[in-house]
Amino acid sequence: MASWWCRLLCPLSKQVASESVHGARLAAQRLSRRCDACDVEAGETCKCVRGHGEEEEKVAGDGRVTAVPEQHHSKPTSTFVQSVINMVGMLIGLGQLSTPYSLENGGWASVFLLVGLGIMCAYTAHIIGKCLDEDPSSKTYQDIGQQAFGSKGRVIASAFIYLEIFFALVSYTISLSDNIPLVFAGARLHLPWLRLSTTQLLTIIAVLLALPSLWLRNLSSISFLSLVGIVMSMVIFVTIVCTAAFSGVGLGKHIPALRLDRIPAVSGLYMFSYAGHIVFPNIYTAMKDPSSFTKVSVTSFSLVTVLYTALAFVGASLFGPAVNSQVTLSMPPRLVFTRVALWATVLTPLTKYALEFAPFAIQLEHHLPATMEPRARVIIRGSVGSAGLLLILALALSVPYFQYVLSLTGSLISVAISVIFPCAFYLKIRWGRVSRPVVVLNAAMIVLGFVLAVVGTASSAKLLVQSIRSGHVA
Repeated sequence: MASWWCRLLCPLSKQVASESVHGARLAAQRLSRRCDACDVEAGETCKCVRGHGEEEEKVAGDGRVTAVPEQHHSKPTSTFVQSVINMVGMLIGLGQLSTPYSLENGGWASVFLLVGLGIMCAYTAHIIGKCLDEDPSSKTYQDIGQQAFGSKGRVIASAFIYLEIFFALVSYTISLSDNIPLVFAGARLHLPWLRLSTTQLLTIIAVLLALPSLWLRNLSSISFLSLVGIVMSMVIFVTIVCTAAFSGVGLGKHIPALRLDRIPAVSGLYMFSYAGHIVFPNIYTAMKDPSSFTKVSVTSFSLVTVLYTALAFVGASLFGPAVNSQVTLSMPPRLVFTRVALWATVLTPLTKYALEFAPFAIQLEHHLPATMEPRARVIIRGSVGSAGLLLILALALSVPYFQYVLSLTGSLISVAISVIFPCAFYLKIRWGRVSRPVVVLNAAMIVLGFVLAVVGTASSAKLLVQSIRSGHVA
């Protein structure tokens, strides 16, 4: 059993960030006197997993890094089942909380939009694999952008990736703020010199407790947080199903057929639920058999789409018009299932901060002077990460409108990363070698992606501004 979990966790450690883990570990090792990922001391050989054709590195006693030939352990180890688990785990997250709300607001007919977006994103995952097939040196989403459009493609891809990470962390923190008062129901906190509510103080305390995780440099510790986050997401789904089965609330609440005016905002919520393409290259490079990546994508998106559809109908049918933008907030109080779901929802953001901050930390260390002492690097890394998290906390407390922030993120950023960019990259890289129907299909998806982005962004931004104004008036 332990060996199975080890095999499962190893591939997970390869996707701790949207940056290439190969490049990340390489940069980290070049900038320190030891390899923290493998816990290797001076004079020993680093055993970090490399891509095909890469070399290992030996950390010398004076801090110099020298290349040594690749060993057998460098081969990718992820099986088909492990790859599916990893991809499903990356997709299931914050978006599942809003699917009942989205279905109730968009109408039961909006499920066709949910399924359609799932099919589109499964296809774009497939063509990401095809782009990686074209150039074995491409290991990351940014590499594909550069392969297609040069340095401009890399810069644009990186900018959108970091924006998605930033807004996702804001959304996670808003979710934390919404759920934590129910976990500590009855708690009353007051500081006379601060005009903050109990909810705000509880959120600040929770975020401060998570701050030390940003100082972690050991990738295996961060990957463990990723596994905990995946487990928490599955726990939320199970508790909602159990509530439907055993709580006595009863299904059968009316769900409208279609609310066309709300579809633009709903499309952003649905789109956010399928966002995960920035780590798909890492899953691809970790596979023993990359040729089965398409099957992994189809299987994973099929499972996730079925899960989202079931959760959407169960939640909307349970709570009807009263369903909250986070379904956990609508669950009956005092139920054991509700308590478990609320705790899982609160713990999930706390597992995400170090995981999502990793790309920033990697880039930061990469730009620090090579002569800087390791302790100074840790201090700078942790300090910048802490400052960034406190900024995210302040923004989340200032704009506590979960559904609108999530919809804006899905429309403005996730559509580009998950639909528009993959199609554009694929057409540019394989131009002249794809059939006309494929060109038409990808061009149509790009146009549809732009339409969803523009209409969804305008709608969710308008609703967000209205909520902020009404909040200030109140």
